[in-house]
Amino acid sequence: MSKQKDSVLAGFKAFLMRGNVIDLAVAVVIGAAFTNIVNSVVKGIIGPLVGAVGTKSLDGYSSCLKGPCGVTAKGEPTGVNILWGSVLNATLTFVITAAVVYFLMVLPMAKYLARQEQRRKAREGVQETMEITELEVLKEIRDTLVAQRVHGGPANGHGYGQGQGQGQGRDGAF
Repeated sequence: MSKQKDSVLAGFKAFLMRGNVIDLAVAVVIGAAFTNIVNSVVKGIIGPLVGAVGTKSLDGYSSCLKGPCGVTAKGEPTGVNILWGSVLNATLTFVITAAVVYFLMVLPMAKYLARQEQRRKAREGVQETMEITELEVLKEIRDTLVAQRVHGGPANGHGYGQGQGQGQGRDGAF
């Protein structure tokens, strides 16, 4: 039983130490902190702007399907009341929150990451061009040496490597 308990604990420890579990935990914590920022922007800036144009709270709007709609003295609702104002309020809150997140966080981050990617590709492009250029030069040198061997030596008549003994230089000396 002890071995099984140890293997379960070891498996649990391995699960917790995986990178994606830790990344998820960090994302949840950051998301919770970020929620406060987004809610503050929506409640402190966007909400009052919407309230200045329309009504401050849509929660009070409703339609009665089966009347009479109301609340009894005991606090019990009567009739069938559709609370479409609260649905509209939740929908607008979601759209406004999504817009704030997109325009203040996602879009600037995407532009930043695109610029970083362009810079990285530009650096790699320069390095790749240099590597290709070096490769081309080496190919030209190889082709020149092959052509010299095939045609009996260079055009200047020094005869590098052609018809001379091994180890001899241009003037035939060792």
